Amino acid sequence: MTPVPTNVCHHIPDDILQAYVTGSLPHVFSVVVASHVSLCDDCRAVVEAQEALGGAVLDGCEAEAADQNLKACTLALLDRPIRVAAPEARRSGIFPGPIMAELKGRPPKWKMLGGGIRQTILAAGAEGSVRLLYIPGGKAVPDHGHNGLELTLVLQGAFHDATGTFGPGDVQVASDDLDHAPIANMGEPCVCLAATDAPLRFRSLVPRLLQPIFRI
Repeated sequence: MTPVPTNVCHHIPDDILQAYVTGSLPHVFSVVVASHVSLCDDCRAVVEAQEALGGAVLDGCEAEAADQNLKACTLALLDRPIRVAAPEARRSGIFPGPIMAELKGRPPKWKMLGGGIRQTILAAGAEGSVRLLYIPGGKAVPDHGHNGLELTLVLQGAFHDATGTFGPGDVQVASDDLDHAPIANMGEPCVCLAATDAPLRFRSLVPRLLQPIFRI
């Protein structure tokens, strides 16, 4: 079994963790946060503290009499059949449970992007996309900027750019003011989970031409 990282250096900001706890974070980013929280004791502690605080706030609210229509609807729901929840996905190798849930318990189906780089799109829609990326050691992702937010969680190997080096369990938070060309460190391939809420801005022509095909 692949060990869980214990030396996480780059964490998720508190405001994103709070949005995750309140349920207001888009699904594509929630997959990254849930995966990181499963690997990072510090961020898991922050999430648990915010959940406890939210529960305390609710406990302190004054009770109000329920509207009769609301009460009748609630009682009617009790008569509906109970849906059995699907079993929680478990970690498999380098992939935490939240990723295995998106993969429906199956291994990734990699598609080549060129230069040995591969991807598997886990989810894509109006709110953005989340994908797995496989980058051979020493390979660089084409120079690009961002039209929104990007969260990248390292699952295996490492990559570096002008902002630092990111290893297993680390998350890079990139916004529209960052232009970079991440390079996988030499050695084992770098496998990442990346979520974006807008298409990337590539500097060179070829990546821009291929962008609609690869949905990045």
